[in-house]
Amino acid sequence: MNTQIPAAPSSAVDSLRPTHECGVCGIYDHHDAAKFAYFGLYALQHRGQESAGIVTSNGKQVYIHKNMGLVPEVFSEEILSKLAGDIAIGHVRYSTTGASTIINTQPLLATHKGTSLAVAHNGNLVNSVELRRELEMRGSIFQTTMDSEVVLHLMAHASDNSFEEALRQTLTQLKGAFSMVMMSQDALIAVRDPNGFRPLCLGKLPNGGYIVASETCALDLVEAAYLRDIAPGEVLICKDGALHSIYPWPARRSSFCIFESVYFARPDSDIFGINVYQTRKRMGQMLARECRIDGDFVMPFPDSGNYAAIGYSQESGLPLEFGVIRNHYVGRTFIQPTQSMRDFNVRVKLNPVRSFLTGKRVIIIEDSIIRGTTGKSRVRSLRDAGAKEVHMLVSCPPTRYPCFYGIDFPSCKELIASGNDVPAIADYLGLDSLYYLSLEGMVAATGMAMQDFCLACFNADYPVPPDRNFHKDALAGCGS
Repeated sequence: MNTQIPAAPSSAVDSLRPTHECGVCGIYDHHDAAKFAYFGLYALQHRGQESAGIVTSNGKQVYIHKNMGLVPEVFSEEILSKLAGDIAIGHVRYSTTGASTIINTQPLLATHKGTSLAVAHNGNLVNSVELRRELEMRGSIFQTTMDSEVVLHLMAHASDNSFEEALRQTLTQLKGAFSMVMMSQDALIAVRDPNGFRPLCLGKLPNGGYIVASETCALDLVEAAYLRDIAPGEVLICKDGALHSIYPWPARRSSFCIFESVYFARPDSDIFGINVYQTRKRMGQMLARECRIDGDFVMPFPDSGNYAAIGYSQESGLPLEFGVIRNHYVGRTFIQPTQSMRDFNVRVKLNPVRSFLTGKRVIIIEDSIIRGTTGKSRVRSLRDAGAKEVHMLVSCPPTRYPCFYGIDFPSCKELIASGNDVPAIADYLGLDSLYYLSLEGMVAATGMAMQDFCLACFNADYPVPPDRNFHKDALAGCGS
């Protein structure tokens, strides 16, 4: 069989991993709102490294600062001191819709009829193309290519109603995945779509006030007490010193993104009511129950697969080792070497321990394989270091179908498992064997039920079908 290998993007090697679109944070009723939002975003940096932004309000005036770059690059003490107010929303972004440019940084801020409204969005709207077209026909002029901007325009068109009614009219027109924080001059609003694709939680700050964030690790950093998750289909309104909720949608079954537990969320977070660290360990344990390999030791490629590797080692009895060492001081950009230095992007980050690997039968635990290009280079580095055998076990099933809800593998042509069977992928990667965790084993590791999750990237069962204009030919050529 001829292996159909997806083309690699031109950016650095980390772009070949699955990538997420953003993290959001909101602060209500705290005099240091901007600084708390900053630390919340700092904890959520893993969810997006392209840009960061914060909007604040003191009840009369709104302040904003955002730029391309990491959180500590975008903000300084001086900048934060100028973001006055006791309400703030913040955003870190990885683009899945809209180009990676300054104009598309979030939060988005607009003023209509003398009232300011800001929005920060995690997810993808699968009817954004149609909504945008309808709004433009009604006279809307868009400033960005972000799907999130339709929310501001819909709110403006509904502004003759009360604020709550405008929220109802706006939000019920949206389809897809959206965990959002919104801010008016005197209120913070947290929104989670009725399927609950993306996580969103609520906490109480130590000296008064509240925090809303994509993950609980943001609460931990600012020493906030976790109160609860924002429920799927809930719109939490924080205004006049009080919190109350409205539920604009009929109840639906949840469609939690299981890739949050497999890869995206920080291991110290609790999402969807489960702990990420423990879940990933159990995925490794399930791998050991499903596939035992006679090897010398188990290893991850840091940091992907670390916790599943712990679980596999404990369940199988094989020792856990780190056969490659990660360089933690690699910047986002560096001078490119000459062409003769092959795989430099891989080697600058991970370097094998040659004397340890020589003659060994190595079992690699990975969390996922998306395009396969990175894995091929990494396996080659182990072979070059003298490994006798190289086996790989993956703590999720083959990723065969695109995601329309906010993960950056939007078409089948980008997924190596879409057009290839497991032996062909193993051959391409240069492995002695390859095994993927079963769908049943992955879900069992969460302690939840199959129907609780969105599993569309594995089985093409899309909980919210995207509009044709949104996905175009994304499903063309998908394998079985």
